[in-house]
Amino acid sequence: MSDRGLDLARDKMTAAGVAPAAIDTFTRFYRLLESGASGLVREADVEPLRDLPRHADLAVDPADAQAALARTAVIKLNGGLGTSMGMDRAKSLLTVRDDDPAGAGEALTFLDVIVGQVRAARQSTGARLPLVLMNSFRTREDTLAALAPYDDLVVDGLPVDFLQNREPKLRADTLEPVEWPADPTLEWCPPGHGDLYPALHASGVVRALLDAGFRYASVSNSDNLGAAPDGEIAAWFAASGAPYAAEMCRKTPADVKGGQLVVRRSDGRIVQRETAQTHPDDQDASLDPSLHPYFHTNNLWFDLEALAAELDRTGGVLELPLIRNAKTVDPTDPSSPEVVQIESAMGAAVAVFEGATAIEVSRARFLPVKTTSDLLLMRSDVYELTADYRLVAQVDAPLVTLSGVYKTIDAFDERFAAGAPSLRGAASLTVAGDWSFGADVRVEGAGALADAGEPATVPDGAVVGPGGLATP
Repeated sequence: MSDRGLDLARDKMTAAGVAPAAIDTFTRFYRLLESGASGLVREADVEPLRDLPRHADLAVDPADAQAALARTAVIKLNGGLGTSMGMDRAKSLLTVRDDDPAGAGEALTFLDVIVGQVRAARQSTGARLPLVLMNSFRTREDTLAALAPYDDLVVDGLPVDFLQNREPKLRADTLEPVEWPADPTLEWCPPGHGDLYPALHASGVVRALLDAGFRYASVSNSDNLGAAPDGEIAAWFAASGAPYAAEMCRKTPADVKGGQLVVRRSDGRIVQRETAQTHPDDQDASLDPSLHPYFHTNNLWFDLEALAAELDRTGGVLELPLIRNAKTVDPTDPSSPEVVQIESAMGAAVAVFEGATAIEVSRARFLPVKTTSDLLLMRSDVYELTADYRLVAQVDAPLVTLSGVYKTIDAFDERFAAGAPSLRGAASLTVAGDWSFGADVRVEGAGALADAGEPATVPDGAVVGPGGLATP
């Protein structure tokens, strides 16, 4: 049965024009999947990662920072659709701010802010700093259209993007490609951000960057606006001589998800453990900040020469651990057939590169938006958008928890039509039930709104505090 499933999947990928390296990578993972491999990394088999060098402690000569950034390219992973927020296009096209530092008075998307960060770094350092996006087959068209007005982005004829591969979703019962005539596009899924490697190999982007005189690459997710170009980290990485480095953050109570780096007991090698690779019995230990103090930001640095050598040696098929992701073929319909998505994490390549390292960075380098609760925080006055398009927290960011009513972006925007409330005085905001917010609302302390049992409104100018709604 599994041989038939693999043959059908390979044929489907070949007919769709998927790159050979991606098909070979899929084949390797398929064999792992059928053998029962789960990709789990057990707590008993690892040691915590501790005592990393700190970005805050670096003493970098400005000339060294400028020189390193001059040889650096920025790669952003832009394949996400934001389906968890009810979106059907690139999440990076979602409006995140309405305070353009350029004074244009226009709302800014994640992509606009990323472009602003790159342009500002170019202007202040003289670095060429190419911006290259890894798009998916679902995000490419809209993204390139949004980039079209930025006619100064292209550097030395380098591509603005390359295409992430795709693979068939597999029926959970047969491991054969699922068929879904109601929407054939749902028969496909991205292979996780570990697909960065076969996609880079197939596109020739690494070689193009090297030929254009670049030596390093900074890679991050497009929904993390904290990962702006940074000359100090670039200089540290260049001086380290390492082929690969990961940015790590100290855990806070809000960090209940996300990958981490651990040290494998069997050989002392640093490896990555994603949430999906953590056994349920190990969850508490994994999340314990006294035991595992860091989490992975998914901000990576590569020596392009080392990366090119490894991609050439393996044909783009890096031996990354399998992540088995169980879903339904239509993510919006829990009654649709159960499927398995074969995925991998790009950060897992830490185990591939001899001499890979890591650095502790501040929370300012990690500002992801995975939910509308995160988005409310990013749109609020907790952050200011500086002239170089960096989001700078003005106070410690409160923990925002919105009810399921706000899950989709349409429902969220409808309930915050007058804008985000002021959160600078908030320790947290918890909203139960269905509340629409008026203009100039302020949250103080541990602000909380209980479920009113029916749709309710927070009036203009009101204060939300620990006891709920107060009069203006």
